[in-house]
This record gives sequence, structure tokens and C-alpha cells, in this order.
Amino acid sequence: MNLRFLEAFHWAVSLQSVTRAAERLHLTQSALSARIAALEQELGVVLLDRRDKQQFRLTQAGQRFHGLAQQMLRLQRQVKEEMGRHGDGADKEAGPRRPVPLRVGAIESVLHSWLSDWLLSVRETLPEFELALTVETSLELVEQLRRGQLDLVFASLPAADTAALRSRPLPSMPMACLGPQHLPPLPGRRRRYSLKDLAGQELLTFQRGSQPHQALLQLFQDAALEPPRIHTISSIAAMLQLVQAGFGIATLPLAVAQRVVQQQTPAVALQILPCNFELAPLLMHASYRPDPASGLIEELLASALPFAEQG
Repeated sequence: MNLRFLEAFHWAVSLQSVTRAAERLHLTQSALSARIAALEQELGVVLLDRRDKQQFRLTQAGQRFHGLAQQMLRLQRQVKEEMGRHGDGADKEAGPRRPVPLRVGAIESVLHSWLSDWLLSVRETLPEFELALTVETSLELVEQLRRGQLDLVFASLPAADTAALRSRPLPSMPMACLGPQHLPPLPGRRRRYSLKDLAGQELLTFQRGSQPHQALLQLFQDAALEPPRIHTISSIAAMLQLVQAGFGIATLPLAVAQRVVQQQTPAVALQILPCNFELAPLLMHASYRPDPASGLIEELLASALPFAEQG
């Protein structure tokens, strides 16, 4: 039984689409359909219910066979890993390895904190990897993962934890207030800004409806304070430019704010404001689509955890 045909069938089921499975495996739709048809002919059963052209559906035989196909793909993976560990090194003469595509999605908070450090580490351990990076909102990243356009996503929202998609929580990211150093001095001998002090400033946070935006509104509501004018910005780079221009005070992940302060020049004088209140942390999740034929994504996620903890 051809394992490539099993792989084609598995991805069609996992992605609930022959078209998206063909894209995932870099095949034409007709080629992938032919592989599934060849499987059906070899098994003597119909795997896909083709009566409804609008909805992907398996037959009962297809549902049973998918579990067996996953087992066979996992066995293939186990054999490769076992022989790779105990091989005689003859494969070293096979020439350069093919690039390993890695489609990663991340929100800007991850991009501006620990993502680059992690990717540099990945390049050391997997020098043949070929990165395709997508930076988007959490909702868009989870949707692209669901459609099979991404392999691993770091976002503030988890994907649905199903047989096709998995999610695990990452360490949350503490938030901080970043503002210019030339703010008016605090009255009296106070050294920390209160929420009431910020109510007299213009604030910048992430896009409307995001977790940081909702948490900021809730903070003022719980303190029975009228919220100030809150500008919602989808780009951290744009937010930083506005803060540098004196447009307002930004609420950002602490790791991002620390990097900005450490790397700034004398011409750009920003500070992390000492506050007597806490901003709600930014919750983080890693989501991915399991591949029974490869443990690469799980290995990469495990390697990302120390960087997420530091960030």
C-alpha cells in the first residue's frame, strides 16, 4: 500500500477538503483525487461520500480506515526515527537535504518579543528549514490554521481542541505602560502613576475588541473612572511611532517595552511607567495541526517553550 496515498487521504480528512489537502501536499486537486481513488480500488471500498459536492463527508468505511491510516503513518514515522538514530551513516552521502517548509503564524506581541530568538535557535538545530511567516491578528491566524494554510500558530486565542487541531497554553505576557520621559511630574512625592493619572492621558492599545482593549476598558470600569480617549492600533511599530511623537501612552507587553527602552537612542526618550495598578496579562496559546507522519511540529513547539517563558 502506497504511503503517499495514505498521506493524501489523511490530509483530505484532516482539512475536510480535497482542495486544501492538495495545496498542503503541493499537488493538483486531480492528482490528490487520483491517489484516494487508487486507495479505494485497492481496498475495494468507497472512502469518500461524493454525493454532496458542497460538504466533505466520509463513508463508514472511510471513518474506520482513517484511524488505520494514521496508525500506518505513525509507524512509518517511528521506523524513520529509529533507523535515523541507529543508521550506519550511509545517508550522509545522499547530498544536501531538501528544504523543510515551516509555516508559522504569530501575533505582533510575539514577533516583537521572543520569536526572532527562537527562530535563530531553530536554524541552528534545523539548518534546512525554510520559513514562511505570517503576522496577523489572533482570529485570522486561527482561521488560517483551520484552513491548513499554517502549521503552527502563536496567538492570544486557542484553536478548537479537536482531533484535527491541538492547542496548549503558553506563559501569559505581563503588560506595561510605555510613555515619553517628558511627562508632567506627579503631584506631591508620589513615584507611581495611578489609574486616575492615566485617565487624564490619551492611551494606545491593540485593535478594538482584542483582549488588551477589553481588559483596559474593564480596568477603568472596575475603578468607577471615566475611561480616557483610547486609540486602537493594530501595529506595534505604528504604536511606538505614535508614542515617540507624543501622541499618548501605550499599553504593551512588558517584554516588548523593555526591548524598546534598551535599544532606544538619546533622540527617542521613552520609559516604562511605574504604576500602582496592574494591567491584565496577555494570554497566549500555541495551536497546531498534528501530523501522524512527522513529529517536527511537536518538537518545534517544545523548543519554543523556553523562549516563551523568558518572553
